[in-house]
Amino acid sequence: MPPKLKILLVATLLVLAALWLINQPLQTSSAPQGVVSFQVAGTADQAHAILLSWQRDGETWAKSYLWLSLLFIPIYLITLLRLTGHLMRDRPGVRERMVGRWVRTLFVTAAISDLVENILLLNNFNPPSDTFSLWATIFALIKYAGLMLGIAGLIIIRAARRHPLEHH
Repeated sequence: MPPKLKILLVATLLVLAALWLINQPLQTSSAPQGVVSFQVAGTADQAHAILLSWQRDGETWAKSYLWLSLLFIPIYLITLLRLTGHLMRDRPGVRERMVGRWVRTLFVTAAISDLVENILLLNNFNPPSDTFSLWATIFALIKYAGLMLGIAGLIIIRAARRHPLEHH
């Protein structure tokens, strides 16, 4: 694995760990998944119930999570695009290249959806609205679907390899 890709993977994991730590105090009965529950609240009533369960300190943590997530988006996107390039390095076939393009498109779509979702959520605190809650949920679902399908595509690319990656 190239050194730059290793650095990107470590950076991605470090920011992901920080997000996980910030999310821990945000897990309440109204928000069992913390910020993820807020992302998929879907209605102003659900979002409001989540905000009430977090109280004032929780709102600060949630906003911190969302701002850090804005930094995380380009980090994970660059990491996933580089990882895709690394796995595609010795895949000359037309079908493999097409899968690689689809995987990259899914990751870019996920990142754009994540960005829009975070902007909507940052504007959905006081007071929450049905419109922002619903659109944030839609963009969150697009993000999660894009990431899951993209990662599945990477697994397919890797599993279809007939010979191991050459070390350069």
